[in-house]
Amino acid sequence: MYWTLELASKLEDAPWPASKDELIDYAQRSGAPLEVIENLQEMEDEGEIYESIEDIWPDYPSNEDFFFNEEEY
Repeated sequence: MYWTLELASKLEDAPWPASKDELIDYAQRSGAPLEVIENLQEMEDEGEIYESIEDIWPDYPSNEDFFFNEEEY
């Protein structure tokens, strides 16, 4: 299982919080690439509810990572 920014971004608009099965269903209905669905299927399913993409991929960049100070320019 591997995540890239492009693949993980396909789940940004998912109906959070969501279970693994709900995320797979969302990915299929939204036309996400096959790699996204495969990554979700490879996750261990312990009935866990995921609150956001960060629960699946902790390295997912947040808006703070892209902070741009408009006053500097």
